[in-house]
Amino acid sequence: MAKKNNPWDDNSGDDGIWTADGDILKRSKIIDFTKISKLQAPKDNWGGYVKYILLIILALWLTSGFYQVQPSEEGVVLRFGKYLETTEAGLHYHLPAPIEEVIKVNVTQERSINLGTLENSRYRNPRNNAFTESHMLTGDENIVDINLTVVWKIKDAKNYLFSMRSPDETVSVAAQSVLREIVGQSEMQPIITGDRGKVEDDTKEELQRVLDEFDAGVQIVRVKLQKADPPREVVDAFNEVQRAKADMERFKNEAEAYRNEIIPNARGKAAQISQAAEAYRSATVNKAEGEAKRFASVYEAYKDGKSVTVRKMYLDAMEEVLQKSHKVIIDPSQKGNMLPVLPLGNK
Repeated sequence: MAKKNNPWDDNSGDDGIWTADGDILKRSKIIDFTKISKLQAPKDNWGGYVKYILLIILALWLTSGFYQVQPSEEGVVLRFGKYLETTEAGLHYHLPAPIEEVIKVNVTQERSINLGTLENSRYRNPRNNAFTESHMLTGDENIVDINLTVVWKIKDAKNYLFSMRSPDETVSVAAQSVLREIVGQSEMQPIITGDRGKVEDDTKEELQRVLDEFDAGVQIVRVKLQKADPPREVVDAFNEVQRAKADMERFKNEAEAYRNEIIPNARGKAAQISQAAEAYRSATVNKAEGEAKRFASVYEAYKDGKSVTVRKMYLDAMEEVLQKSHKVIIDPSQKGNMLPVLPLGNK
């Protein structure tokens, strides 16, 4: 029997042991297990590897607790799902998950919702797709079609996350409720024609008050009425009414202008007549008083010298009478001293 030098040699050769089993010859490969037992197995180092791997995993798990909060954000830290604290911008650390987790909320981003648009409406008629969310009843029992935009942002991340289940829907429902209340207390004409600023301011103030009562953590930035019109079905009739009201206002203004023009003129003429009458009264009274005083002075002179006074009065009277006459009366005693006069003025 010959043995191979290398028990691991796979090459087949003439060396080996042949056994006879009946008529069949089998060739068997004989392995020397004595040499295998002499081979030395490598040392077992798996325990050290697992320790290092666990340390690395633990280090990575601990370092996963660092987080960065941006200047526009607030970080809400939860411990086992319960609120723990709110962190400002900067680098922070929390116990890694699943012990603690951080929810970052953008508190500077402005969000907006639109009321009165078809895509945002929750009130639709399935038969004609009629839109009714924007239809609101005014204080004078008219219907106005309003489109409103509400711009808001987060002012308290904790209340925003835990006080409302659906912030957008909550703000939308609250805004619609407040707007209906404000419109219901106003008349239709001011809302449509120009008093929108008051509606916007009142809606913003009341909506902020309602959300603060809910601790919503939301700040209303601005409210803007995009549209305020009568319903489409009655817009023609409404325009007719508005034109009639405009004509009424125009006629009223024209009448007011005419009144403002006539009354001052009439008052001016009345004042002028009154002043003229007052002047005439004063002149007449003064003249009468002057005549009375003159008569009194003449009477006093008459009492002192009757002949002289009578003579003077006679001459004054004759002078007044004769100065209107075209005839010349000559004193007979002065006839010789008078020159003939050619009456050139007489025709």
